Amino acid sequence: MTALLARLLAHRSTERFILVLILINAAVLGLETEPAIVARWGGVLQAIDTFALAVFVLELAAKIFVQRLRFVRDPWNLFDFVVVGIALLPASGPLAVLRALRVLRVLRLVTVVPSLRRVVGALLGALPGMGSIVLLLGLIFYVGAVMATKLYGPTFPEWFGDVPASLYTLFQVMTLESWSMGIVRPVMEVHPQSWLFFVPFILATSFTALNLFIGVVVSAMQSEIDAERKKTVEDAVSHAEEPLVSEVRALREQVALLASRLER
Repeated sequence: MTALLARLLAHRSTERFILVLILINAAVLGLETEPAIVARWGGVLQAIDTFALAVFVLELAAKIFVQRLRFVRDPWNLFDFVVVGIALLPASGPLAVLRALRVLRVLRLVTVVPSLRRVVGALLGALPGMGSIVLLLGLIFYVGAVMATKLYGPTFPEWFGDVPASLYTLFQVMTLESWSMGIVRPVMEVHPQSWLFFVPFILATSFTALNLFIGVVVSAMQSEIDAERKKTVEDAVSHAEEPLVSEVRALREQVALLASRLER
C-alpha cells in the first residue's frame, strides 16, 4: 500500500493533475472577487474550490502516510501543510480575516514546479549575503535622512520635517519615482546646490547598493544551479555503477562457488 501510494504521488500524471488543479483554483479565487460573477456562478465556484481543497488535503495525507517523519524534515512539505491548513480554519468570527489568505494556495506552484523551487531556494540562500547590504543601505539612508532634515527641513517640512519623513522621501528618491520634478527641482529652487546631495545619494543607492542585491541573488542562483547539476551527475554515475557492481558481485559468487567445488 505504501509503495503504491509513493509511486502514485511521484507519477508524472499526478504532478500534472495537481498543477492544473492549482491553476484552476487560482482562477476561481480571482473570480470570487467579482460580485457579478459570484451572483451567477457562486455555487459552481464554491464547489470547485471545495473539490480542490479536498484533493490538496488528500495529497498531504498521502504524503504524511508515505513519508512519516521524513514529511516534517522537508521544508516544502511544511509550506504546503501551512498553506492548505489555513483554508481549513473557520472563516467566521475572529478568524474571518484568514479567509483572504486562501489565495496563498496559489503559492503551491512553487513546490510543484522545479524551476520555481530553484528560484525560491536561491533567494533564501541569498538572504545571508543580503544582510550586510541591507545594513550598508540602512546606514546610507540614516545619514542621508539626518543631513536632509537639517538642510531642508525648515523650508520643506512636509518632506524633510523630521527623520522619518526624510527617510520616506529619500526612499521615493531612491526608487526614482517623480524624484526630479516632484522633489529635487522644487528643493533646488530654494537650495540651488542641493543637487550635490541628491545626485550622490541616488548613485550610492539606486545604482550601487541595489545592484549589489542583484549580484548576490545571481550568485546564489548560480550556486543553486551548480549544486543541482552536481547532484544530477552524481545520480547518473551512481545509476551507471549499479549494473557494474551487480556484475562484480555475481562474478565473486561464481568464483567462490568454483573454489568450493575445487576444494571438494
